[in-house]
Amino acid sequence: MAFDSISDFFAMGGYAFYVWLSYGLFFFSLLCITLHCIYKKRNIFKKVRLRLEREKRIKQASKLEETL
Repeated sequence: MAFDSISDFFAMGGYAFYVWLSYGLFFFSLLCITLHCIYKKRNIFKKVRLRLEREKRIKQASKLEETL
């Protein structure tokens, strides 16, 4: 679809509200999904780090127990 001017482009032939709203909702959804993935990734790495630290403490305690 060709437009005569930039204002015609933004008006989208009278359907601007629906067109730009759909673009806005799409980018908002994309942003929410991205932020959610980042949050979940950090949460997973935090849990893994805590688990590794716990396992390390358990190994140290068992070694200490063996020496006694």
